[in-house]
Amino acid sequence: MSQGPLMPKATAVWLVENTSLAFEQIADFCKLHPLEVKGIADGEVAAGIKGLDPITTGQLTRDEIEKAQKSPSYRLKVAVSKVKLPEVKRTTKGPRYTPLSRRQDRPNAILWLLRNHPELKDAQVIRLVGTTKSTIQQIRERTHWNSGSLQPMDPVTLGLCTQIDLDFEVQRAAKDRPAVAADAGASLLPAEVSTAPEAGHEEADDHRAGGRDERLDADSVFAKLKGMRRTDEDDEEA
Repeated sequence: MSQGPLMPKATAVWLVENTSLAFEQIADFCKLHPLEVKGIADGEVAAGIKGLDPITTGQLTRDEIEKAQKSPSYRLKVAVSKVKLPEVKRTTKGPRYTPLSRRQDRPNAILWLLRNHPELKDAQVIRLVGTTKSTIQQIRERTHWNSGSLQPMDPVTLGLCTQIDLDFEVQRAAKDRPAVAADAGASLLPAEVSTAPEAGHEEADDHRAGGRDERLDADSVFAKLKGMRRTDEDDEEA
């Protein structure tokens, strides 16, 4: 679809009054409905609107109009402007503009960001909701004048930023945050370790075994002494 004139109804008024173009031709050029153009011709539509000459504004040429008047099936084309306007580059510097109707919701959005995404820096919060560093500090320290009435609200739901912008800032904050080593969870011990007797039990068993050995050695010693006594007594009787 081709681009229409800057002021379509004013241009249609001029074409109706100053040319013999068909209603369909004027409607196609001005991007209007043919019945609307007929209403302009009958004085029922666009009453009080002053006609705008598309020739003086550089949107049509006189040759184009004459060509269309000779052929009712011809469609008018907007003249290409010889003056090229420089492209306006969008700047991203400075805080985001917030409409007046949404500015009262910014403290609630800041509180939501501080609670749900504490990793965000103040500059990132400023870019998202268009606030100031002092306001963020006041809400963080609960010294804001309306701190008692603030309710955390999602800035995306409030229309203060888009979900894409929020996700981008959160991902950037996650990349800037230093990596924290994950806590090693409990791991299973090898079978030879888990089934081996404990050191305390081994010492106790050794101590008990040693005690039995000591008792056994003492009994054998006493038995030898008794044997030696009997031999002495036998020698004395003999």
